[in-house]
Parts: sequence; structure tokens; C-alpha cells
Amino acid sequence: MDRHKKYISEQARIFKALGHPSRLLMVDALRDGEKCVCDLQALVGDDMSTVSKHLSVLREAGVVASEKRGTNIYYRLAICCLETFLKCTGELVEKRVLAQMDMLRKQ
Repeated sequence: MDRHKKYISEQARIFKALGHPSRLLMVDALRDGEKCVCDLQALVGDDMSTVSKHLSVLREAGVVASEKRGTNIYYRLAICCLETFLKCTGELVEKRVLAQMDMLRKQ
């Protein structure tokens, strides 16, 4: 695989990791700072094994980093520009939703 294809493949891996609603919800929560697994589990409402699997996918893609402190594991964003990306896509989604609502009102 040439260098450019490898680069694109790694980008796709990151986007794939972000492609699940629960993982995206956890990443969004981490924009406010690090969180322990228990906080992320309470946020998404999945069982602990499912949350751990999601976090493993995010960690392996390099999206998050973890640190064990005592019996707890804390996660933080490992890609600094991700916060800007999430803000940008959030604004795009908001515009689309508002446009759809406007169209429904006009019907």
C-alpha cells in the first residue's frame, strides 16, 4: 500500500470509530474534560462491557487516551482538533434540522 492510501486508511479508521452514536456521545462528553468509565457508562446507559468495547475501539483508533488511577480508568480526547470538528458538524446538523422544521411549517 502506498503512503497516501495508508494515510487515507488511517483516517477512515478514525471516522469509523466515531461512526457509532454511543461512541460519538462519549467523545462529545469528553470535550468538557476527562471522565471516568463510570461517568461515560451512566451517560450512554449501556452495560459496562459494551461501554468498555466502545472505549477500546476509540482508544485503538487513537481518538481517546486512558489513564488508570487506583481502581478507576479515566479517558480524555487524544485528538486536539476533534473538538473543532464536532463543533463544525454540530452546527451543520443544527442548520439541517432547522431547515427541515421550516419546511414542515410551510406545508
